[in-house]
Amino acid sequence: MGDRHEKGPITRKRRTTISGAGGTGLKQANGNKIDLCDEANRNGKVKEPKAQESPSTSRKEKGKHECIYDRLSCHSVQESLFSSASGYSNYRGILNWCVVMLVLSNARLFLENLIKYGILVDPIQVVSLFLKDPYSWPAPCLVIVSNVFIMAALYTERRLSVGTFSEGFGTLLHTANLSTILCFPVVVVLVVSSMTPVGAVFALGVYTVLFLKLYSYRDVNKWCREMRQAKARTLPRSLSCPTVPRSNGAAVHAQVSYPSNLTHRDLYYFVFAPTLCYELNFPRSPRIRKRFLLRRLFEMLFFMQLLVGLIQQWMVPTIQNSMKPFQDMDFSRMIERLLKLAVS
Repeated sequence: MGDRHEKGPITRKRRTTISGAGGTGLKQANGNKIDLCDEANRNGKVKEPKAQESPSTSRKEKGKHECIYDRLSCHSVQESLFSSASGYSNYRGILNWCVVMLVLSNARLFLENLIKYGILVDPIQVVSLFLKDPYSWPAPCLVIVSNVFIMAALYTERRLSVGTFSEGFGTLLHTANLSTILCFPVVVVLVVSSMTPVGAVFALGVYTVLFLKLYSYRDVNKWCREMRQAKARTLPRSLSCPTVPRSNGAAVHAQVSYPSNLTHRDLYYFVFAPTLCYELNFPRSPRIRKRFLLRRLFEMLFFMQLLVGLIQQWMVPTIQNSMKPFQDMDFSRMIERLLKLAVS
């Protein structure tokens, strides 16, 4: 006992206990854990291999360690967002950024245009483009004359339906009528000096649409005659109108069959309908929606005036400033003007 007190202070070793988690770590007396591998490497000793565990136990231990590592890690392997292999397809932010940049750039150009030229929108000037001479309206008169070609197509079809004209003679009449529709307005626009550019474009557009409509009108009626000759009295119901709306148990619009469709009302309905393809029974609503029609009419007039105002404010000054570079054949200025027109 006396020798023990004379050798100096006693070095105490901490007692460790094996934790219940499969012997993977040691638990010190104060509650801290130590790793067996680190302790063995620190002492220069190799840990003895343990007895072979069952596969289920190994998988549980492996899953437990992986779960711990996943909770402790903040990085993971994944493809770059700029790579096509990332699978990321929501680029709404880039689209919003492009829209913002487009609005800002156009706002700058709009303010620059207002500061440089002022307000150039003049609705009365647009009316003067249509009516160069108040007592001479060549474009509206040209549109009114188009009724002659409509009547020619209708009466030709009526004669064909009763067998007065042969198919060959009827085809010849339709060809002459359609050819005149294409050539007549062009000749009038070239000959009449009081025709304004805007009125000429409007009249030529009307005649072009009328040519396409009457061509479809002629073809559909020809098919009807062929089906009638094949003992088919009525056309199949249009696919665009699978059912007929009914009111009080009866059909609102009775189905029309050939040749009952060869009337002025039917043809002019097709002329004013927003379609180029003729059919005997167009799909119709049970009643005319007046509010809807007035709202659409107001929107059409508003957007037409907006388009004309943008042309007057943006395109007309740019075109006027582009004349001199084209006259001087200054290619750099010409390209700059063309690019500015393209942006406008």
